[in-house]
Amino acid sequence: MIQNNNFKIKASKQMNRLPNQFFSTLVGKVNRVINEGYDVINLGQGNPDLPTPAHIVYSLQKAVENPINHKYPPFSGKIELKEAICNWYRTEHGVTLDPEKEVAILFGTKTGLIQLSQILLNPGDMALVPDPGYPDYCSGIALAGAEMVPMSLHSTNGFFPDFSKVTPSQCQHTKLMFLNYPSNPTGACATSAFFDKAISFAEKNNIIIAHDFAYGAIGFDGYKPISYLSRPGARDVGIEFYTLSKTYNMAGWRVGFALGNQKLIRLINELQDHYFVSLFGGIQDAAITALTSSQECVQLLVDTYELRRNAFFEELKKLNWNAPLPEGSFFAWLPVPKGYTSSHFADTLLEKAKVVVAPGVGFGQCGEGYVRIGLLTDEKRIREAVQRISKLSIF
Repeated sequence: MIQNNNFKIKASKQMNRLPNQFFSTLVGKVNRVINEGYDVINLGQGNPDLPTPAHIVYSLQKAVENPINHKYPPFSGKIELKEAICNWYRTEHGVTLDPEKEVAILFGTKTGLIQLSQILLNPGDMALVPDPGYPDYCSGIALAGAEMVPMSLHSTNGFFPDFSKVTPSQCQHTKLMFLNYPSNPTGACATSAFFDKAISFAEKNNIIIAHDFAYGAIGFDGYKPISYLSRPGARDVGIEFYTLSKTYNMAGWRVGFALGNQKLIRLINELQDHYFVSLFGGIQDAAITALTSSQECVQLLVDTYELRRNAFFEELKKLNWNAPLPEGSFFAWLPVPKGYTSSHFADTLLEKAKVVVAPGVGFGQCGEGYVRIGLLTDEKRIREAVQRISKLSIF
């Protein structure tokens, strides 16, 4: 067959608005060095390194054999999964939810976070996003043709946004605000007082809150991260997104859910009815097992991350590389040495120490001057990574 090179395929304006995928660019750099035969320690990823607990895997194996799961599942997901989610949220966070009206099953929370912008935003609308923050918030806003308004996060303010810095004009045009605690990338955790302030600001300005609670199970030193939905008035102005990816090492399973405001949940389900016929039933059954079985595996996972965090910061102390201990998530947010940008420093560590870190500027302009470290390899390799960096005599 002869290809007709005169045939034109032109991407839509919607596609052309999409930002560059930051993580795919980083992975490309890392793979190049690995393919050259080097032993690379990857601390730049956000992909859990441990396997899904065996009892959850076994549950899926059994569910695959069930003929009912060979058919289309219910459009908005199995009611049994929604009930399991509600029971888990009540036990873990003291939040009571209606499984029929206040839960939407998602193909991972990333999908839901992008869908929410498509549901709510029109060209000319604005959305508030944390800076630094998870880059894919921007993707949904771009697809909707709306404008992103960064909310600067600084260490001097505990990595919380200052709502007084949002101008009256921005408040007037803003329909949606993304929040994320425990924070990717800073590791900061929200307080009840902060959530109350955010709810008051949103209510006053008719702004919907989307709280990304992806790392909600991971708190250190005895701290339990706070659910946004546990605060008075939260579901009146917003929803919370949760995922099984981090809590149960189920990243590849793509199980997430949105919870809270009934109107928003109805809109998410309505949009998804046009895209999907919910998750494979066997995966929903395994998710039920994860939520209803003993949660000992979750505590063991958090303990593992805390040991890794402590080992990492012990090595940093030897270098005089000073940074605050993260309160939650499996990330550390570290200032780069003087004379380096975040990208230059990350490239230097990759090329000279064969250690991968994520440059902070990839998470927003206020991320410049930092790198993000993922505690997603074993303690021995984490210590080795810092020891490799120490040999560069940068600090």
